[in-house]
Amino acid sequence: MDDGHELSFQPLTPKLMDSLGTILKGSWGSNCWCMHPRLTDAQMKELPGDGAIKEKRRAAMTKLARRRSHAPGLVAFEGADPVGWIAISPRPEYVRVDKSRATPVVDDEAVWIIPCVTVPKTARGKGIAIAMIRAAAEYAFEKGAPAVEAYPRAGDKHTGADNIYFGTEAMFRRAGFEVIRPPLESRPKNWIPRVAMRITA
Repeated sequence: MDDGHELSFQPLTPKLMDSLGTILKGSWGSNCWCMHPRLTDAQMKELPGDGAIKEKRRAAMTKLARRRSHAPGLVAFEGADPVGWIAISPRPEYVRVDKSRATPVVDDEAVWIIPCVTVPKTARGKGIAIAMIRAAAEYAFEKGAPAVEAYPRAGDKHTGADNIYFGTEAMFRRAGFEVIRPPLESRPKNWIPRVAMRITA
């Protein structure tokens, strides 16, 4: 990195949940704990545990972080400081994404997907998001994924970073992804135009 600190990536484990919380603090994900892409509203209400839904979501993500098959995402560190989060898993795990009319399947490839990328405001402008995307794809390939997809905002129109947690087309292009489906022509006018992008192993 520009300041001399090395950038590293670690699969999320229960020990890194506080680091994830630090990254999500003050952003769209501070209450979500990145469970929104994984669950429908009905499933969210059925999460076990006591207390606020925020704590139930944290507990659900912690449970995912315990499994041995694959982590639910990677935490980026600049030196010892947590500076980014990227979610990645097989597409069927993301029920909301899988069922959404905005992100229908492209074909029958057993893809993994990246539904969200988060870098705190204090760490932006250093290329961390691009590096995380590349690291996440490599992690998926190591776990046997034939390809990784994302459904970012089409084009390069500027907007606030907190409004495009699913990324931009330009961002994923820089990370080596290619557009495999243009914005859906049948989408409602108020939907953000999104492209389907893919990188293969």
